[in-house]
Amino acid sequence: MGNQETPHWLVWAREIQALSQTGRHYAENDYQRERNQRLSEIAAEIISEHSEINYPALVTLFQEQSGYATPRIDVRGAVFRDGKLLLVRERMDGGWTMPGGWADVGDVPSEAVEREVLEESGFQVFANKLIGVYDANRTNPMEIFHAYKIVFLCEILDGEPRPSHETSEVAFFGYDQIPGSLSGERTKPRHIHDAFAAFAEPTTPTVFD
Repeated sequence: MGNQETPHWLVWAREIQALSQTGRHYAENDYQRERNQRLSEIAAEIISEHSEINYPALVTLFQEQSGYATPRIDVRGAVFRDGKLLLVRERMDGGWTMPGGWADVGDVPSEAVEREVLEESGFQVFANKLIGVYDANRTNPMEIFHAYKIVFLCEILDGEPRPSHETSEVAFFGYDQIPGSLSGERTKPRHIHDAFAAFAEPTTPTVFD
């Protein structure tokens, strides 16, 4: 996917924020901490100028980040029944996506996706194949941190369709039935194509950026 869809201002702001966060982590004196804090404020100014997120909220968010800055991890489950792909509808934007979300610290990746699928769709699943690892430079300004997306092919063990506080609908779609209103960067046509390919041919190699 790369950076071609990502606004330059967001790419620059992410990098400045990451440099600031890492710089604060290794700062040896107040002067270095103050300089890196200013970098964080500049990143917040850039994003605030180009989005609806207010500056004080961004500064607070950036200050809460600590340690060496690294990409976040988004996990998604490709779940099939009768040859159709499971999608859930996000309450936040009304778009459809494969169920998933941010992995938590301490999560085993496969267990993280199994938990997210259950919470968002009502289905208990087993992750049995890695479909792909993607660069997920998100274009939505609310997703201001760089992320990697990991998509797993999952098998249904039990359960029934059940929306959650984050999802309003749960449904299965054939390849030619995929809704046009996908939910932002959560699921893109590329991820859906790779999911159907992996389901159709289990020996399909893992995709990665």
